[in-house]
Amino acid sequence: MPRYKITIEYDGTPFVGWQRQATGQSVQGALETAILAFCGGQVSIRAAGRTDSGVHALGQVAHFDLTTARDPFKIREALNYHLKPLPVSVLHCTEVPPDFDARFSAIKRHYCYRILNRRSRPALDKNRVWWVSVPLDAEIMQDAARHLIGKHDFTTFRAAQCQAASPVKTLDQLDVVRIGEEIEIRASARSFLHHQVRSLVGTLKHVGDGHWQVEDVRRALEACDRKACGVVAPASGLYLVGVDYTEVATS
Repeated sequence: MPRYKITIEYDGTPFVGWQRQATGQSVQGALETAILAFCGGQVSIRAAGRTDSGVHALGQVAHFDLTTARDPFKIREALNYHLKPLPVSVLHCTEVPPDFDARFSAIKRHYCYRILNRRSRPALDKNRVWWVSVPLDAEIMQDAARHLIGKHDFTTFRAAQCQAASPVKTLDQLDVVRIGEEIEIRASARSFLHHQVRSLVGTLKHVGDGHWQVEDVRRALEACDRKACGVVAPASGLYLVGVDYTEVATS
């Protein structure tokens, strides 16, 4: 059966998350319903990352199999037609080898977290940023972030319900950048623990507002204890920006 890879953009606000659940609308369910509508067959779709409720995506990647070959351009157009009016858009569709797996073939995932740092609440970006009204020091947040880059036991920054086999992960990038009234925290790794990025962001926010010192972040990491974590940042500011694959995996 031919296998197709799609790149997807979505606003996670109205969804219970990526993964199909017993109740509530999921992104996975919306896409599978759209596939059923245009090809008449039940299809299971697998994603590179199972984003939580309220988390957005600019470059989520998924794959699925069809019983007969179809033009990727027509697949994309048909999916977008049947997804209306949901805030989900298929950006690209390509045919890939049968051993390609959106999740397991991925070699790196990129996330961005947006903090709106100003006194006035957001009007246009409600549910798309974390509004923090007290001033944050992005430079000291970046200093603290350096303690978290590399291979570590991230138990402190792992959700209690995380199903990963090991808390040890290698964080390749954690950058804090101020752009006017907004602070972006950009994280890249092969894979992440459940709530890891949001936990890291919440902890860095504690440093930025002066509640924590830079060394407190290092001590929290070394504690390997969930209780040592700062606040967990809200889902609304988190975006799955993109997923990397080797050329061999997709050709």
